[in-house]
Amino acid sequence: MIGNLVSWITQVLTVTWFNLSNIKARLGWSASTIVGIAGVVMVCVGILSMAAGFKSTMASTGDEASIIVMRSGSGTEMMSGLGMEDTKIIADAPGVARGSTGALSSSELFVVVDVPKKSTGTDANVPLRGVSPTAYEVRGNFEILEGRRFAPGRNEVIVGDAAASEFAGLDVGSELRWGENEWTVVGIFSTGGTAEDSEIWCDAKVLQPAYRRGNSFQSVHVRLTSGDQFGAFKDTLTTDPRLNVKVISKTDYWSDQAAATSTTFQVFGIVIGGLMGFGAIFGALNTMYTAVSTRTKEIATLRALGFGSGPVVISVLVEAVLLAFVGGVIGCGLAYMFFNGFRAATLNFQTFSQIAFAFAVTPSLLIGGLIYSLIMGFVGGFFPAIRAAYLPVATALRQH
Repeated sequence: MIGNLVSWITQVLTVTWFNLSNIKARLGWSASTIVGIAGVVMVCVGILSMAAGFKSTMASTGDEASIIVMRSGSGTEMMSGLGMEDTKIIADAPGVARGSTGALSSSELFVVVDVPKKSTGTDANVPLRGVSPTAYEVRGNFEILEGRRFAPGRNEVIVGDAAASEFAGLDVGSELRWGENEWTVVGIFSTGGTAEDSEIWCDAKVLQPAYRRGNSFQSVHVRLTSGDQFGAFKDTLTTDPRLNVKVISKTDYWSDQAAATSTTFQVFGIVIGGLMGFGAIFGALNTMYTAVSTRTKEIATLRALGFGSGPVVISVLVEAVLLAFVGGVIGCGLAYMFFNGFRAATLNFQTFSQIAFAFAVTPSLLIGGLIYSLIMGFVGGFFPAIRAAYLPVATALRQH
């Protein structure tokens, strides 16, 4: 039995080596298979990297101690509304961290303004957020990259670095008109690659009259002393009869915001990748059928010498999978080269405002791309391999 196994393995290695050593004779067909699969993998990984980058940007916004309080039943800040007294009660709740100016609680407004995209010149909805002076400490990862912070009480704004790179007219010193005010850009800021880098910030008390909001706000951003305080903080606010609020961590809030858009990217990538994959499989089928047809006599001779059909099937499949693997590696490399870190902006379907983000070609996407290439190679080589193995020997030897 062991002898038979050794003989079978020897046959597999012999026939496989024979096939692979003759690839150069079919270089044109082999190259077309590699190029086709590389293109499919590159496009598929590239589209899915949009979803990964968008989701990563949204999920990185906030931490366990960073909380958003909105009106109960609100899916987004835009749908929420809180009065001045509500914000004071929230700021005084137990568990709220304290800073140099008091409770780390920022009462905020959220509107969208029209700003043209640099790439197309078409107007896009960009978030304009009115914040309290404590907003910088509440975020914790806030940094001014250029210029300065806006002065309280003035018609001044600061712009997230992602927004500044994607949208026109947001350079320091630019003047714009939104609502009933003329605004001056005085600084560029970063919050460490979060979704808030796509926003424009100003003084909430200046934004209120500009959009006729009176003394109302839409959300309160709070920093707790630690993430362990979340449960007690939430219970305190949701059971207070004076309030009707929803308490959620910023991480969960932004992850929920990302769900619809990232799912759309994923579905689009899978559909496009699947359709292109069918084309690549037919290309591999064509290549492998050509490879088999050009070696019909050689395969028949091996069969006549006692080589089994199993080794012939495996040898053809190995060739197809190897070509597909080379294409997959090239496709993954090109996807990483052209897409990873590429910056773009897309619509957040929850708020109908733009979010700037960077594509992320993650290790899981690269592994998935390679697996997909191997599947295409296996399917493309399976039927030609069966044909090669079971072609009648006498018939094959008579072919010219």
